[in-house]
Amino acid sequence: MPEPLTYAFMQRALIAGILLSAVAGYFSPFIVQRRLAFLGSGLAHAAFGGVALGIVLQFDPILTALPFTIIVGVIIVLIRDKTELAGDTAIGILFAVAMALGILLLSRTQQYTGDVMTYLFGSILAVQPTDLAWATGLGVMTLVCAFWWPTWAYATVDERLARVDRLHVKRIELALVVSVATAIVVSAKIIGILLVSAFLVLPGATARLVAHSFAGMTAWSCAFAIGSAVIGLLGSYYTDLPSGPTIVLLQAGIFFVIAAFTRR
Repeated sequence: MPEPLTYAFMQRALIAGILLSAVAGYFSPFIVQRRLAFLGSGLAHAAFGGVALGIVLQFDPILTALPFTIIVGVIIVLIRDKTELAGDTAIGILFAVAMALGILLLSRTQQYTGDVMTYLFGSILAVQPTDLAWATGLGVMTLVCAFWWPTWAYATVDERLARVDRLHVKRIELALVVSVATAIVVSAKIIGILLVSAFLVLPGATARLVAHSFAGMTAWSCAFAIGSAVIGLLGSYYTDLPSGPTIVLLQAGIFFVIAAFTRR
């Protein structure tokens, strides 16, 4: 057994990293193919408002951030569909409102707010059994979502034809937004609000360069996500570097190398 894995905290970090990376790798192709990268970033920052609410109320931040972020995601979709505003405009508005609300709540409390830094930058090496339970629950949710993968993939690859076949495209999109919001909130404490959007974009973007089908894109995305998490985590241990940024930079490095040798 490699030396890092002899420590309990590294074992927990590796399990959490594999679980969260697998989830990110699964949803990443949907985000990339639907051009929802900005939505992932917006929901990640919107989660900050829910985290701040939980800290102020002395409640589990995940339990407050989860419904908060889901509601923000649904509102973004409704604003885009019910008004003349584009989706990125709705994301920009809700993103700013949620961040401002979070800062306002934290500024009015006299309680210790050091946990905010953990949620902003992540702490994968400080994973606790409770965090593993949340990550496992997220993995189970993703397995359940896998039953609808053919339908979701169909609506993602050819939305117009999916409408002709009378698929509920809007419901599919809402389900995807809720799933992504859940993945972001659960991953926030471990990966960090500022980095989780990269986990949801880079694997799918890299897979898009090498895959010839959406199924292949999903498989490659999961492989890139899990592989970079394992290598990045072990590499950060030996180089004494922060784990989250190391994994993200590794994913980015893989993307740029493949992009440099891939023709359109």
